[in-house]
Order: sequence, then structure tokens, then C-alpha cells
Amino acid sequence: MISEKIILATLMTVSIGAVAGYLGTLMLSKRMSLVGGPLGHLTLPGITLALIYGFDVSIGAFLILILAILVIWLFEKRTKLPLETLTAVVFSSSVAVAFLFLPSEEVELALIGNISQLTLLTTVLSVSLSILAFLIVRKIYKKMVFIAISEDLAKSEGIKVDKYNLVYLLTVALVIGLGIRIVGSLLTAAIVSIPAATSKNLSINMKQYVYGGAIAGGLASLIGITIYQVFPIPAGPAIIISSAGLFLLSTIFKKN
Repeated sequence: MISEKIILATLMTVSIGAVAGYLGTLMLSKRMSLVGGPLGHLTLPGITLALIYGFDVSIGAFLILILAILVIWLFEKRTKLPLETLTAVVFSSSVAVAFLFLPSEEVELALIGNISQLTLLTTVLSVSLSILAFLIVRKIYKKMVFIAISEDLAKSEGIKVDKYNLVYLLTVALVIGLGIRIVGSLLTAAIVSIPAATSKNLSINMKQYVYGGAIAGGLASLIGITIYQVFPIPAGPAIIISSAGLFLLSTIFKKN
């Protein structure tokens, strides 16, 4: 009989993986798929605080990400530097501070995640927030693609570029914060970028690409959890290896 723990882990990881893949298609369109890595590292101070004071790591990660996102957004408005550059500046500083205080025995949890201590409340909250993130991304998707093509043209059409960029960044923060629990801070770029790349290989139109990313992300999570049940390896790396495997398969069946 399948245990309650495995059911909860599967529901949570598949929902987070699916929305991460869906968001990844937008990040790839904006050439920001690798930003997930630095943003994942930005969560380390929040994870460190959570481990020291005994509260949920996703909460700590999300709170720190919100603060960092607001700082990056303000810097972007002030300096007009690319988001990638500003993210790198902020994340390197936060990582340095985090490792000054991160308990050595908790380094593995911070870097590659841990789903062994799930509760029903944690799962319900994670799934609910994943659905919320999906709905937000779906709402802003077309406008964000338009902004990526030309901010000046978007502004001329009455689109509030700063507002949508902020909503987009906050949604990225939410998804990365959720992903921390399953893959840790080290592998967050992979949960958004690899499913999007897989979908890119297999899709022939925008609709297939967008929803293909969600399917690839959810399927990789499902396969990863299955591997986690069978073999003595952490769920986070298992999910990323599964995602990479799906990507390799997609290159074989790539649409011309």
C-alpha cells in the first residue's frame, strides 16, 4: 500500500514541478532561464534563518526572496542594468552572508532539498500556492512576451511595464521559494529551465510550448519521486536527473 507520506510528496512535487516548467517557458522566452539559479542561491539566508529558528524553510526562502526581488526591481529602475546582472550582484552578497551562519549539519538540506518531513498542511499550502502561481503567470504571459520583444512598444500600447515586471519577479520568487523544498537552492535553475527546453524541442506552436513545459515539469517530478522511492537517493537530484533524461529524449524526437 502506498504510504500517506509518498502521496503527499507526489502531490506537492508534481504541482511545483508543473508550475515551474510552465513559468520556465516564459523565462526562456525572456532569456532569463538561468536567473533561477542565482535566485535559488538568494534563498540561502532565509533557509539559514529557518533552520536556526525552527520554522518552515519555504517561508524563510520566500520572505528573503521578496526582499531581494524588491531590491533588484528598484535597482533596475534606478540603473537600467539587466536583471541578470543585478541578480548576480545581490545573490553573491547574500550567499556570502548565509554561509557565515548556516549550520554545517544542515548544508545538504539547504543545497539539495528534503521532502522527508512533509505534513498535510504543508502539502495543501504548496499545491494551493502552485495553482495561484500558475494563474498569475497565465494572466501576465502574453504581456510579458510583448514586453520582452520591446519595452518601448509595450509602453506605447499602454502596458505598465514596471508593474508587470514586478508581478513577474514576485511570481518567480514564489515558484523558486516552493521549489526550494524539493530541490534545494542549488538546483532551482534546473526545475524551470530543463522542462522549458524539453517542451521547446517538441512543440510546433506557442500553445504546445507553454503547456508542454508544465507537462514536462510535472512528469519529471513524478518520475523523480518514483526513483526516490526505489533507490536511496535524495528526491531533488532524482527529479533533476529525470528532467534531464526527458530533455535528452526530446532531442531525439525534436521537431524540425
